[in-house]
Amino acid sequence: MTSVRGYFSVDEVRAAEAELFTRVADGVPMRRAAYGLAEVVAAELRGRTGGVVGRSVTLLVGSGDNGGDALFAGSMLRRRGVAVSAVLLSPERVHVNGLAAFRRTGGRVRDDLGMPDLVVDGIVGISGRGALRPRAAELVAAVEVPIIAVDLPSGVDPDTGAVVGPAVQADVTVTFGARKPLHALAASRCGRIELVPIGLRLPEASLVALDPAGIGADWPVPGPADDKYSQGVVGICAGSAAYPGAGVLCTGAAVAATSGMVRYAGTGAAQVLEHAPEVVAAETVAKSGRVQAWVFGPGAGTDVGARDRLAEILATELPVLVDADGLTLLAAEPRLVTGRRAPTVLTPHGGEFARLTGREPGPDRVAAVRGLAEEWQVTVLLKGRATLVAAPGRPVLVNEAGGSWAATAGAGDVLAGMLGALLAAGRDPAWAAAAAARVHALAANLAAHAHDGSAPISATPLLRHIRPAIATLRAQTDA
Repeated sequence: MTSVRGYFSVDEVRAAEAELFTRVADGVPMRRAAYGLAEVVAAELRGRTGGVVGRSVTLLVGSGDNGGDALFAGSMLRRRGVAVSAVLLSPERVHVNGLAAFRRTGGRVRDDLGMPDLVVDGIVGISGRGALRPRAAELVAAVEVPIIAVDLPSGVDPDTGAVVGPAVQADVTVTFGARKPLHALAASRCGRIELVPIGLRLPEASLVALDPAGIGADWPVPGPADDKYSQGVVGICAGSAAYPGAGVLCTGAAVAATSGMVRYAGTGAAQVLEHAPEVVAAETVAKSGRVQAWVFGPGAGTDVGARDRLAEILATELPVLVDADGLTLLAAEPRLVTGRRAPTVLTPHGGEFARLTGREPGPDRVAAVRGLAEEWQVTVLLKGRATLVAAPGRPVLVNEAGGSWAATAGAGDVLAGMLGALLAAGRDPAWAAAAAARVHALAANLAAHAHDGSAPISATPLLRHIRPAIATLRAQTDA
């Protein structure tokens, strides 16, 4: 079973902290956090400037414990010979003990940034909400050196990752005790994330990410006893004579994702076979032959004929993935899927989600995707840089792509084909969706860097990089 990494809400972290305070002396958790923060800052100074002694750090200090963490860390850095200054953004609410420790070690309070080698963002902690206030925003905008954020980049919502105004763009984020949802949902704001253990006892996470090496280990590849049927036969009803590209991309991805056999049903067979002659093609669903899962939607159209093909596929007892045009049809006729007992996966982007539900996903994308999955009793993959996968009664899975290389026309068709291959191989729908999203993102990254990583890619190169992406994840398992 693939291992997971958990992300914990503010309420879950607060409850765990309260329990920790019953087991350790007062002040111990903060000192653990501060020590870990100081270690990361010192390592960054060494890596960026070649040393620690004589280097300069400026702390941006807000109120409460977040500012206290920064001040205690500043005092520890002073003992290592770092010149540390602090800008107090809320002097009347500063952490008193932290400021006293900072002053005792020779820390200097100032009104401006100075000329530091690094800046530490200790402005707002996990209790904060909303954008930076004007004074903090002004200081952050003036920073021209790397920023290390304390627990989270200030101005980013800890539970949703939403940014509604000025916020910190961190190079490194040092989080204490547990990763929070924003560390996955707004990873591009966080930079590299460092976790400092402080002794929290955490519940089972309701937002998790699959371990990439585990995905590689569990990805279906042919063994010595396998044949084309045991590896999974996936049916693809996508594309058309008018829009053949979607069929080409979707079937090509299913082939590359190590499906044992790909059967194509539709009017784009000539173009599909030209690009992938190993595909078995028929003009109709009924004539396609036996399959173990279906993919419907990319480029399939939204006319009466398309609607009837979708209804025919959904009437089977097989796993079905519905994407693109298929989602438009479901938005008009939800009953086609809401009473279905066999596994069903919907893969909307934000606009398609709004058509299905009548509302935008909004800032709390986790709650939105969980709500649709529960209401319709299906598995939902909500596309985005942080792709979310929800299944009824289960933790939401998140895959942070690490970039936006896959934000290109046709990339969704590739994802659908890969996911369909995993469903045909008998994989759990939620796992299949999250695993396909991980390989899809990695393939996009490999494709981009094959062209020096300086320009957007198209969907076609994704096909060539699916198998290298799978191999990369499998190599992590071997390592």
